Amino acid sequence: MEHQQRSRARLSPSSDTEDMTMLLAPRLVHFAGVARTEHVTRAAQEMRVPQSTLSRAMVRLEQDLGVDLFARHGRTVSLTPAGRTFLASVERALAEIGRAAEEVRADADPATGKVAFGFLHTMGAETVPGLIHAFRADHPRIRFSLVQNYGEAMIERLRSGELDLCLTSPVPDAPDLVARRLDEQKLRLVVPADHRLASRKRVRLAEAADETFVTLEPGYGMRRITDDLCQEAGFKPRIAFEGEEAETLRGLVAAGLGVALLPPPAVPRPGVVELTVTAPRAAREIGVAWLADRPDTPPVAAFKRFLLSRRGNLLPT
Repeated sequence: MEHQQRSRARLSPSSDTEDMTMLLAPRLVHFAGVARTEHVTRAAQEMRVPQSTLSRAMVRLEQDLGVDLFARHGRTVSLTPAGRTFLASVERALAEIGRAAEEVRADADPATGKVAFGFLHTMGAETVPGLIHAFRADHPRIRFSLVQNYGEAMIERLRSGELDLCLTSPVPDAPDLVARRLDEQKLRLVVPADHRLASRKRVRLAEAADETFVTLEPGYGMRRITDDLCQEAGFKPRIAFEGEEAETLRGLVAAGLGVALLPPPAVPRPGVVELTVTAPRAAREIGVAWLADRPDTPPVAAFKRFLLSRRGNLLPT
C-alpha cells in the first residue's frame, strides 16, 4: 500500500518525460554498477565513489521512479522484477551512448576523421574526385560523406548540421553563413548538332531569343543564372522542359528538344555543339560555404584550408 502511494505521488499524468530523463540520466551508470555486482560496497569500490554517495543515489533513484528496484539483504542487494526490466533498458541506453561517443570521437580524429561535404551535381564527375584525390595525398585516411544536390538544398543541409562544407553556385550571401569565392566557370550555349547555329563557335545570347530552352528546375543556381542572363540579353526564355541534372538536359538538346545554357561537360557529348557566349558575359562563380560560428573538427578544418588554397585553380582545365 505504501509503495502504491509513493508511485502515485511521484508519477503523475503531467510528468514531463524530458525532465524525468534529465533527472535520471546521471544515476544510470551507478544503477548498472550496483545491479551488476549486487553489492553496494563492491560497486562503490569499482566505480571509485563513496559507498554512502552510491547508497543515497540508489534510494533517490527509486524515489524518483516511484518503484523499488532492489531488494536489500544486509550488505547485498538483488534486483526486483521492476529492477530487471529497468536494467535491460539502461544497459541498451548506456551501450548506445558509448557507441555515439566513439563515433563522434572517431569523426573528429585529425588523421582518420570524417568530412560531410556537399557539392553541385555538375561537379561530381570530375571536379570533386580530383579535389579529394589531391587532398588525400597528405591526409590519406580522412573519410568523406559526400552529398550531391542543388544549391538551396545544400544550404539547408548545411544549416541543419548534416554538412560541414559545400561547393555551390551562386556564392551565398547570408548572415549565418561564411562563403568564399573559389573560381569561375564559363557557361556555354548548347545546341543540337544540326541546329542553325551549330556551325558557329561563338554566339551572342540574344541570337537564341526565339529558341525553346531546356533548363534546370526553379531553385537551382543554374536556373537563376539562365533567367538572369536571358533577361540581360533582352528576352525571357521560352522553356519546354525542366530537369534536375545537366547531362539529362544535354540529352534533351541532342534530341532536338531545345537549347540550354550549361557549364562544360566532363566528357564531350555527341549530338550537341557547345558555343562560347560572347554577350552578355556568361559565367558562374563557384564558392565554398560553411555555417558561421560552428567550430570545425580537425579534419574539416584541414579540408577547408585545402579548398581555400585552390582559389583560382579549383576546376579542371
